[in-house]
Amino acid sequence: MNYTVIDYENWDRKELFELYTTSLKITMNLTVEIDVTNIVTFAKSNGYKFYPCMIWAVSKVVNAGDEFKYAVKDGKVIKWDFVSPSYTDFNNETKKFNKFVSEYSPNFKTFYSTCQADREKYAGLVGFADNQPENVFDITCLPWVYYKNFTMHIETEARFFPVVSWGKYIEKDGKFIMPVTLDFNHAVGDGYNASKFFNDLQAFIDNFYKEV
Repeated sequence: MNYTVIDYENWDRKELFELYTTSLKITMNLTVEIDVTNIVTFAKSNGYKFYPCMIWAVSKVVNAGDEFKYAVKDGKVIKWDFVSPSYTDFNNETKKFNKFVSEYSPNFKTFYSTCQADREKYAGLVGFADNQPENVFDITCLPWVYYKNFTMHIETEARFFPVVSWGKYIEKDGKFIMPVTLDFNHAVGDGYNASKFFNDLQAFIDNFYKEV
C-alpha cells in the first residue's frame, strides 16, 4: 500500500479541497448509459463471467487518473499508488451479499484469476470480509433492474474514494446498454472528472478486445 504525501500548501486543489471539506460539503452523483456490448460478447465467446470483466474495466479507468486515488491518512492528504476494488458478491441461495477486496492488477488475466479465487474464498461469507486494505474504491451492483438513477448516501467525513455502481444491461438496437453510476466527493474532483470517467470507460470498453 504505497502512497505519496501531497505537498498540500502547493497543491493546485488546496482551496477547493478546503471548501468542499468544511463549509460546502458536496458529494456528486451521476448516472450514464454505457454500451457494454464488447464486454458481454467477449465474456460469452471466451468463457469468462461478465461481472469480473466489468470490475476490471472500471478499475483500469479509476486507476488511470489521480482524482480517485486521494485519501487522508494521519492528517495528511495522500495519493495511493493504486486502488483496488472493494465489491459486493451476491449469493443466489441465501439472497445475501458478501463484500471483499481483490487486489488490482492492470493485467486482465491476473486480475480475473484473483477475482475468481476471492469469490470462491468468500462464498460462505455474509457481510464484510475482515482486514480490508485502505487503498480501495467501492463497487456495488444491482443486476436485477435497469435504472435511470441510483443514489447512495454514505455518511463519513473522510470518504474520498469513489463508489461505482451499475444495474442490469438490456438490449437496445442490437447493443447491450447498462446504467453506470459514479458517486464521489467534490473535494477531490469536479464535473469534468466525472464526465471524463464515463468517456474514458466507454472508450476502454469500445477497445476491450485490444486491452485484455
